[in-house]
Amino acid sequence: MLYVSSFVPDLKAQARTFDLNKLEQMESASVILDRNGKIFGQIYVENRETVPYEQLPADLVKAVIAVEDAKFYQHHGYDLLGIIRAALKNFTAGHVRQGASTITQQLARNSFSLKEKTYRRKLLEIFLAQRIEEQFGKQKIMELYLNRIYFGGGLYGAEAAARGYFGKSAREMSLAECATLAGLIKSPNRLSPWTDRDNSREARDYALDRMRDLGFISREQCAAARGEQIVIGSRQNAQGQTYAVDYIRQQVIAAVGWNRAMNEGFRIRTTIDVDLQKAAEDSLRTHLEAAEQSPEYNHQTYAAYAASFRKAKANGTTSDQPAPEYLQGAVIGLDDATGDILVLVGGRDFEHNQYNRALQARRPAGTAMLPFVYAAAFEKGMYPGSLVEDSPLDNRAVMIGGTTGILGEWGPESAENRYEGALTARQALVKSKNGATVRIGMDAGVDTVLHLCSAAGIRSPLRPYPATFLGSSEVTLAELALAYTIFPNGGWRPNAPHILERIEEKDGTLVWDGKQQSIRKLVIKPETAYEVHSCLADALQSGTGKAAFTEFGLKKMPAAGKTGTAYDFTDALFAGYDSNFTCAVWAGFDKPQKIYRGAFGRELALPIWVDIMNAAAKSYPPREIKRPGNLKQIEICSRSGLLATDKCYDAVKTANGDTVQKRTTYTEIAIPSQAPTEPCTVHGESRARLAREFPGSDLPRAALAVDLSEVTPVVVRSPTLLADKDPYNSLKPTLKPEPTTETAGDQNSENVTSGTEVKAASNGANISRSNTEAAEAAPEIRKAIPVEPQEKKPVEIRRAIPVKPLDQEDVDQSLLKSAARPSGNLDE
Repeated sequence: MLYVSSFVPDLKAQARTFDLNKLEQMESASVILDRNGKIFGQIYVENRETVPYEQLPADLVKAVIAVEDAKFYQHHGYDLLGIIRAALKNFTAGHVRQGASTITQQLARNSFSLKEKTYRRKLLEIFLAQRIEEQFGKQKIMELYLNRIYFGGGLYGAEAAARGYFGKSAREMSLAECATLAGLIKSPNRLSPWTDRDNSREARDYALDRMRDLGFISREQCAAARGEQIVIGSRQNAQGQTYAVDYIRQQVIAAVGWNRAMNEGFRIRTTIDVDLQKAAEDSLRTHLEAAEQSPEYNHQTYAAYAASFRKAKANGTTSDQPAPEYLQGAVIGLDDATGDILVLVGGRDFEHNQYNRALQARRPAGTAMLPFVYAAAFEKGMYPGSLVEDSPLDNRAVMIGGTTGILGEWGPESAENRYEGALTARQALVKSKNGATVRIGMDAGVDTVLHLCSAAGIRSPLRPYPATFLGSSEVTLAELALAYTIFPNGGWRPNAPHILERIEEKDGTLVWDGKQQSIRKLVIKPETAYEVHSCLADALQSGTGKAAFTEFGLKKMPAAGKTGTAYDFTDALFAGYDSNFTCAVWAGFDKPQKIYRGAFGRELALPIWVDIMNAAAKSYPPREIKRPGNLKQIEICSRSGLLATDKCYDAVKTANGDTVQKRTTYTEIAIPSQAPTEPCTVHGESRARLAREFPGSDLPRAALAVDLSEVTPVVVRSPTLLADKDPYNSLKPTLKPEPTTETAGDQNSENVTSGTEVKAASNGANISRSNTEAAEAAPEIRKAIPVEPQEKKPVEIRRAIPVKPLDQEDVDQSLLKSAARPSGNLDE
């Protein structure tokens, strides 16, 4: 006793040095709320959410008093009889084995880190508890205690514990749930229902029995609570370990700093829709697990890695676990008008790997890039009805998967794909034709396509080669989703995706406002956007995405989208939208490799997209996307891309072998500058002209390169154009018949004719006498031999004789012979 009394004055003095204001300075978790005010995560150093005494249930206060401090309302900080009883047991054991701390003493110890198990620390704790009792009332002490103490599982305070274990606020807890929390205070980690449900249940029943014995509850209430089956929430959800929460944490730290974000208990209001988020996470997990059951799949599975991870976690060796190599996936969904991120899933399990594949991973978009190629072409004058060739393309022009052979056609996502020859741009996009797309892209220009992609929000560097038309360049899923918003928005997109709306204090005081000025980035003309949209709507209805309706249950709604499959099946995507919401889905491996042959976007990504779009339609009903007024409907022939006529029919065979006439026209859309003006040239007479016809006086002529008065013109010896029509009015040889008699008149006629020939050869120029004489000295002109009646002979089958130069022909076999000098005898 003398020993103890010697340092009591010092301990009392030390107790007076503690700042009791720190009792209320607790690190508090910041609560994350979705766009509808629902809590779906927290960020913290200590997962704590402080609440006033009025929001703590009376049953919890009674349960804690029954278990921890039955004389709480009688003592003034410490229980002397309890201390003596504990001291005797500890003296007998030879060390500190049992405590007798009141609730006030526990508050002092937890608030000021008095952790040593010594008698000196115990006395200091008593003197500090006395000070706390002198300054605060019992209700305030209970409030501070229940907001500070640790309840296991990383949960600090009653409110965080209630939300973590039971998914509800503290004031909504039942009697059995209150007793569960009170029972685990003595050993939070060991008695946590996440750790050991049986021990946790025994601790709960002990708390209920103590409450009954102290008269806090009746026997009937005790029996009913003991029989209650308590539903315990998921530990991962309580800790908020998801990709969306992690990204929000990063954004909040960037906005207000690490210390404030972790400790000040903000209300963080975000753009996330928690219902859509859950639908996306569930669908991604379900469909990728199904993909892993495919007979063609021969990689690591999620189930195998998860079992290995749980074992390592139990052994404390998770740091030695290799990175997962199972099939991964990612989802991002944006509000078309604002760029709000409504859905963000960065992978299958955040605990396994924290790499956010929706925001950080750059992967080939595959054929999901095609709409931007067609948009660029439509901007430059093509329209959905323009014809493009669908035929084998030399891979040297694209160089995907090698530099030889022909370009593969994986875009149509069908083993039955075939080349179709000439088809419309609409059909090429709907059917996802690779070769046709490359031809359209080359016509539009590589630089034009890259510039459009950049303006649409794709910041990743795209390689300036035709392979980029088919999505060989790597982009992020977030970039792809943002770029797709130009189609439902009529050519413009939001400035950038964002996830934070504002940060508030608990009382609603604004700390940070993320409200952004509505900036619209115009990318393409509204008419172009609608033309591409109409093609993507067809792709979803009858093209590569038709399984959305026929197999995966997409509700009847005005939606559009495009599958995406990368070369060799390394990446599978689907990007699509309705009037309110754009969503992009990806599946693949972190280390690019073939998923399995036939792992198309429609097989892996499309069903996930369908589930999310169906969920979104409930909260954000889509509407029809309006067509711009100057886009007119025109009837065209799909065989020519020109205006339809009444002759646009093709003969096709039916299943039973009959031949029927099938109309080849359909209604297309185009602006006046895009629309064709010529009728179909495939069916009926061709009206295509080789050149414009001018009147004689308007015919444009090039200036002569030489002065024909000084240079002798060359007389044409054979036709320069082999055609029925000569739009160029080219020079022609003139065949001069032999005169019948050698008369002066004939000779004069011959001279006149020769002069006419030279004039024709010189295009009407005035030619001097010397030029005329030179023309007469030209090579001999051949004449046709008169055809004489011959005796009837058997019909002779004739064959074509190879054409030879005229100076090498057999004179006897030639129809054109050199004429001898006129002799007056025609037979000679």
